Amino acid sequence: MAATVRRRAATALLTAFAAVATSLALQPPALAAPAAGAPGLADCTTTAPVTCHFDVAPGTYDVTVDLGGAAAASTRLTAETRRTVLAETATEAGQRLRRSFTVDVRTPEGEPLGPDGNPGLDVYVGGAAPALAGIRVRPARHARQILLIGDSTVCDQPGAPYSGWGQQLPQYLGRGVSVANYADSGESTVSYLANPGLFPAVRTRIGKGDLVLIQLAHNDKQTDGPTYRANLEALVDGVRARGGKPVLVTPVVRRWFNADGTLDNDTALLVNALGVNHPEVVRSVAADHGVPLIDLTARTKQLVESLGVEDSKALYLYDEKRDNTHTSTRGATLYAGLVGDGLRAQHLLPRPRTQGAR
Repeated sequence: MAATVRRRAATALLTAFAAVATSLALQPPALAAPAAGAPGLADCTTTAPVTCHFDVAPGTYDVTVDLGGAAAASTRLTAETRRTVLAETATEAGQRLRRSFTVDVRTPEGEPLGPDGNPGLDVYVGGAAPALAGIRVRPARHARQILLIGDSTVCDQPGAPYSGWGQQLPQYLGRGVSVANYADSGESTVSYLANPGLFPAVRTRIGKGDLVLIQLAHNDKQTDGPTYRANLEALVDGVRARGGKPVLVTPVVRRWFNADGTLDNDTALLVNALGVNHPEVVRSVAADHGVPLIDLTARTKQLVESLGVEDSKALYLYDEKRDNTHTSTRGATLYAGLVGDGLRAQHLLPRPRTQGAR
């Protein structure tokens, strides 16, 4: 009975994300022709995949798009290094929808220790049958900033099939909130603090009231308990010293099942070879220092167990790479939704403003 209840709960959650999941089809999209003379489309290519490029300096920008055309359409938008800024959005024949989002433009464009990427802002138009009728870019005023500190399960992954949950988070935020993803593959709490291109660089970007989400554990395989705890406390103190608001995030689970269909083992739950239970240390630091906590370990454990051994493979790169740690776009999208839910449940983030037809 309990297994049936868990599976029904997982099915309900997946149904709630169905509109997002449809955007993950691998086939090339059928492109609706852009409207002649539409605002901003002079900055876009006219053949698939449509790319809109804007020569802007590093900064934060509000982007407003008009979607729809003569035929029914379904459009999904990504920006910069594969960040999903607008989930798959359907329009009926003749319908126009206006949507807005806020984008962080920086160098390096993706991972902080990666290549510089393309200068300016790039927006990519995809989806099952995309139709872009207009696009406008303006400097953002009074935008709220969320900075991310993490590893490869969080970062802006440069290539498919990999995706970090931080890469998928912008689609849940809308206009007025930007995501500056400073997660970097392979980093532990030790290396993130020590490398001048990581936490020292992030600190310079933290402004008063900015949220800074911290998820580091997967690569702390040889970090002892006192050091791991001290490193988390150093990150929290460093954020607060700049006027930011730290949020601790426990790590996403590894898809490592027991014979009984649970993830109750050290590999899945990020307990390292020294016996350090990373999620428990994160929870303890959050409680002791009054830091908001998103228990992503518990949330992802519940979801993966509910889906079971077979259905949970799609959340990770098991089929592609026999990888039970790194997430697919589908998994990263669902996990980003859990992070967004956690932020709103603690009133750290408002619900996106409703955007209607025009």
